[in-house]
Amino acid sequence: MKILLSNDDGFQAPGIVALHAALSAIAEVDVVAPEHNNSAKSNALTLHSPLYVHQGANGFRYVNGTPADCVHIALTGLLGYRPDLVVSGINNGANMGDDTIYSGTVGAAMEGYLFGIPAIAFSQVDKGWGELEAAAAKAREIVSQLRAGGRIGETPWLLNVNIPNMPLEALKPAQVCRLGRRHAAERVITQQSPRGEVMYWIGGAGPAKDDGEGTDFHATARGHVAITPLKVDLTDHEQLLAWQEMAGQMETKPGTQGG
Repeated sequence: MKILLSNDDGFQAPGIVALHAALSAIAEVDVVAPEHNNSAKSNALTLHSPLYVHQGANGFRYVNGTPADCVHIALTGLLGYRPDLVVSGINNGANMGDDTIYSGTVGAAMEGYLFGIPAIAFSQVDKGWGELEAAAAKAREIVSQLRAGGRIGETPWLLNVNIPNMPLEALKPAQVCRLGRRHAAERVITQQSPRGEVMYWIGGAGPAKDDGEGTDFHATARGHVAITPLKVDLTDHEQLLAWQEMAGQMETKPGTQGG
């Protein structure tokens, strides 16, 4: 099995180092990751400036771009082969609920999925890398089980996995669940620069809004590993018919614009 490994915390982050060590026991693993922290870069691609690939002292290749850049470059020429699986992480902090829209960790995995390759994004629930070795071992276990079950093949899928910061033996069985929701983000933070200019910092993520049973928030709060299958289709299928009817009414009502 060949795995492409990336992340959004940067190629030297403890999470990707631990995950590489864990996965290397069961697969051939190539790392192509961002040079610096790229949290909240989502699926962004760099289109108007050049990208460079270098190799770090730890043997990992790194790119002066986004997580999606890394996977895109790797899959379109850098690797020279098609991996069986794209893995992203382990992220320093949760990617649950609305976080997945902004997440560079998920963005890297999603780029693999868009190329038709099965992909997984791994995150720890709490920041700080507590019980990181346990999280890496659990990630390896999940990949091994997916391979044994015949799920790593030609059919692409995308999984978002959040692992509580707990010893391996204390982690409860994985639960497959839906994304929860958060409240709106906290207020923007303003400061004055040394030159007297106002600086703005994006506020922190809001607390959980929908964290009921069946959500990723609910599962991880009770010590379970949360596995959420994701898809890319943003179409509001429930409202398609209503909008089609409205569009039809607009077409049959001439003379509504002023002249």
